Amino acid sequence: MDLDVTWERKHGVLIAVLAGRIDGNNAEVLQDTLEFGIGPEESALILDFEQVTFISSAGLRVGVIIAWKFKDPGKQFGVCTLTDPVREVITISGFDQIIDIYASQAEAIKAFEDN
Repeated sequence: MDLDVTWERKHGVLIAVLAGRIDGNNAEVLQDTLEFGIGPEESALILDFEQVTFISSAGLRVGVIIAWKFKDPGKQFGVCTLTDPVREVITISGFDQIIDIYASQAEAIKAFEDN
C-alpha cells in the first residue's frame, strides 16, 4: 500500500493524517483502516491530506463513506490541508460542495469548537 495513516488527537478531535497516494489499489484498505480506527464514541474527525500526492475516484468514495458516519447531530467531519492535485480532483468532482474543507488542522479544530 502506497499510503500511510497516522492517528492524532487534538482538543478532543480525532485526526487521521494520510500520506501517499489514494487510488483503486488501496482505497478498500484505507476504508478498513479508517473504520477500524474510528470508535463508536467519536464525535469529530478530520482527514489531513497534507502529505497526499494523488486521489482517485475510489479515494473520494472512501471520503464520502466516512463522512456519512459523521452526519448525525452532534458529529463533525472535515478534511484539511489539501495539496494542489488533491484539491483539483475534489473541486472537479464536486466533493467540495458536500464536505467541509479547511486550510489547516488548527482551522478545522477551531471551526469544530465554534459549532
